[in-house]
Formats: sequence, structure tokens, C-alpha cells
Amino acid sequence: MNPIEIEMNFPAEHGGNVFGQFDVYMKKIEKTLHVSLILRGDKLKCIGSQQAVNHAVSVIEELLELSRRGNAITEQNVNYALSLSMDDQPAHLIELDKDVICHTIQGKAVKPKTLGQKKYVEQIKDKMITFGVGPAGTGKTYLAMAMAITAFKNDEVNRIILTRPAIEAGEKLGFLPGDLQSKVDPYLRPLYDALYEILGADAFMKNMEKGLIEVAPLAYMRGRTLDNAYIILDEAQNTTPAQMTRIGFGSKAIITGDMTQKDLPFDSISGLEEALQVLGKVKDIGISHLTNKDVVRHPLVQQIVAAYDKYEEAKESRK
Repeated sequence: MNPIEIEMNFPAEHGGNVFGQFDVYMKKIEKTLHVSLILRGDKLKCIGSQQAVNHAVSVIEELLELSRRGNAITEQNVNYALSLSMDDQPAHLIELDKDVICHTIQGKAVKPKTLGQKKYVEQIKDKMITFGVGPAGTGKTYLAMAMAITAFKNDEVNRIILTRPAIEAGEKLGFLPGDLQSKVDPYLRPLYDALYEILGADAFMKNMEKGLIEVAPLAYMRGRTLDNAYIILDEAQNTTPAQMTRIGFGSKAIITGDMTQKDLPFDSISGLEEALQVLGKVKDIGISHLTNKDVVRHPLVQQIVAAYDKYEEAKESRK
């Protein structure tokens, strides 16, 4: 098949942002889609097969529009746009740029970065209970926290309840010194980190002192009825079927977990796994299954998650 050539307008001032330092993103697009890109002034030539050129132009136009809107293009943006183009899906990066949930204390916009994350956020908005299930780095807890803080600031709920099982991650920690809060803090640290980044340490401490934000291990939530609250249960794969959080009137619950990171005893059933089977067809419950395509940490994390997925699949096929 003879290669074709398409020339498109490309504002030179966006070249460094869209194509990256030393054209690293341009080289990634060329290598992934098997095209040649030549930028001369405000003209960009794309050479390759018809399908490859169409994909490349679509990806570049999406990245260019993001750049025009003032976004710093990241490797994650490029990888995700390429991933979608390989599946013959439009990039939709521009749509994702509209869904700003809130801003961090430093002014950085918090928003979905993938279609999977966008669906997850929409379900949180629409459903009373939402399950977010997927591998590390997919933003399950962080986006849930952003939604909770936004609802709290907008007076949609009176308080935020954050909880997770206090289970040792495959290690015996032994005796932990200090009072009760000191003992459970190590298990709850990821929740604190997200709160500090979005809400700020001072605002977090003030609201915590007033009892408007509560961070506690799941074991201490038993028997409580929580009205007009935003409840986030994190690391739910480490719950047992008997551990349930009660939801009161006007409350929302978000349950997050990663079924590949269970720290329960070998013969124990995960409460999250059972809940997904039992509640999967309940209309008013949202279930978002995030995948390695939704990983928004360093690209290496995505590769590691994908490699372990393949390893687990191969191991299961040998059984």
C-alpha cells in the first residue's frame, strides 16, 4: 500500500508542549502509529498509510486543543490518546478537560483523565452507592475524595466519613506505640494525603476537630447510622462479608478496592467480591470497573499493572 501525505496547520508556539522536550512525544506517536511527522514552521506533514495517518491526525488535533486550553501535555495524555486510537475510538481528551471537580490547595484542577474515570465520576454524581474497582493508580480513592470534599464545601452533606480496614499488608507489624489514633494512622495515611492535597492541612484539622471530617478504621464504624454524610470505604477488598457500613438518609457511599491486592487470610472471602456479585444488578447502585488503561500515575505503573495482569491470566490458564 502506497503511503499518503497529509499537511495540517500547526501553530509553532504549541510545538514544545504537544511534542514534548526533544520531541519525545512526537517520536512516540511516530513509533506507535508507524507514521513520519515533519514540522516546518506552522505546517505539519504526516506520512504513512491512510489509517495510520488518520489516527495520528486525530491524536495530534486532540493534544493541540488541550494545549490551546492551557494544559501542560503529559506523557499520560499522549499514551491514553494513542491507546484509544489503536482501539479505533476517538480520543475524547477535550471532553475530559471540561469535567473539573475541584482544585487542590495549590490551584491544580482535579478532573477525570480517562473515559473510565469519567464514567466513575458520573456514577458517583448519579447514584447513592458507587463501587470503584480497579488496579493501583486509577484514581479510585483520589476522585472519590475530590467528590466528597466538593459536596462538603457546597453544603450538600454535613460531614465526610472516611474509613478503611486496618489490615496489615502481608507484614506483621507487631505492637504499635501511642494512643488509638497513632495506632490506626499508618493504615489511613493514603486518605490523609489526599485530604491534605485537596483541602489543605489547616482546613482539614479544623474540620476534623469539629467532627465534620472523620477518618477511622472500619472496625469502629459497626452499628452506626450515618445521616447526611459522604462515606468513602477504601481498600474494600480487605473487608469480610460481615463488615457493612450503614448508610443514613441523604448520604452517599463510595466503595473502592482492588481485587488483586487482597490481604485477607488465604481462605477468607472478600466482602467486596461478594457485594459485587450480590448487588451487580441493582439499578440504583453504580459499579465502575477501571482497568490498566485508566492508570494515571507514571507510565511505568501502567506497564507493571499490564504485565501482572498477563502473568495472572497465564497462571490461571495453566490450572
